[in-house]
Amino acid sequence: MLFQDRAEAGRKLAERLQDLRGKETIVLAVPRGGVVVGYEVARALDAPLDVYIARKLTAPGNDELALGAVASDGTVVLDAALMRQIGVSQRYLESEMERQRAEILRRLSLYRNQRPLPQLKGKTVLVVDDGVATGSTTLAALRALRKQQPALLVLAVPVGPPDVMARLTTEADRVVCLAEPEQFWAVGQFFADWAQLTDQDVTDVLNRRRAELEQSKKTAP
Repeated sequence: MLFQDRAEAGRKLAERLQDLRGKETIVLAVPRGGVVVGYEVARALDAPLDVYIARKLTAPGNDELALGAVASDGTVVLDAALMRQIGVSQRYLESEMERQRAEILRRLSLYRNQRPLPQLKGKTVLVVDDGVATGSTTLAALRALRKQQPALLVLAVPVGPPDVMARLTTEADRVVCLAEPEQFWAVGQFFADWAQLTDQDVTDVLNRRRAELEQSKKTAP
């Protein structure tokens, strides 16, 4: 195991990101698991924490196989070669995109509680997840966020396969990945504690960080 849990991974990531402290940095965590990692990073950098949601588009009859991903702004990334190989119809694809967009809207409503999206133009945007596997959702998120014209777009994850991380370096201005093992089956294999999180867990973490920032403002000289 590389990490005890997501919180430890977040603290280790934060050590590599200290140069972003005080640079109008906003941490955008990919829920659900990425929110715990993102919380530790945001706290260490004294930065706000929010979420950015992208969802995997799954293959027919196989939820583990990614055809691509869709981001909350509608940006879509597709693996055209895989779709041809397994014979995915346009009708299925449209249905799956609609299903994942509905889930994105559900989560945004739940996690944000009608709060608007943060303004990202000219900011340092730090995208954090608990790991990368195929890279589809991460790719969709980075491409969507690039449209919002951040001053700097950074991706930070504890672990990911070397070939995927190499591809993602072309999408972000900077990529920080603590480990890129050649033998890679799933993100969870690198954590001793890989407990699944609920929507309530995510909401609690986001609220905790917001409360900390409010308290910090009140006590600031």
